[in-house]
Amino acid sequence: MKVELEKDFSLECAHRLTRVPEGHKCARMHGHSFRVTVRVAGEVSEQTGWLQDYAELSRAFGPVHEALDHRCLNDVAGLENPTSEVLARWIWNRLKAELPLLSAVVVQETCTARCVYQGEDA
Repeated sequence: MKVELEKDFSLECAHRLTRVPEGHKCARMHGHSFRVTVRVAGEVSEQTGWLQDYAELSRAFGPVHEALDHRCLNDVAGLENPTSEVLARWIWNRLKAELPLLSAVVVQETCTARCVYQGEDA
């Protein structure tokens, strides 16, 4: 049986977008309560009855949380222009080695706006 598992994490971050047109509101420093969803996909193990332990997702996300939470994203290497798209890829690149079954990283910056990143091969 093939399934997808998702686990949500929260980040409180400030940022400003550096490549928007002059006068754009997002050029000003502002913050978001980001929700990050980590998704893995694959076949359920006959032995365990699960795809992956949710605790493994939490362990893998720990260093990402430490690097980003309550920080100005513009100060983080690789996030000088921290759009949701760039942030999703940045997180993916830090999780993929620890989570080989990673199938998507979703970065939600508001209640109605989110980016889904599925890697370069998707």
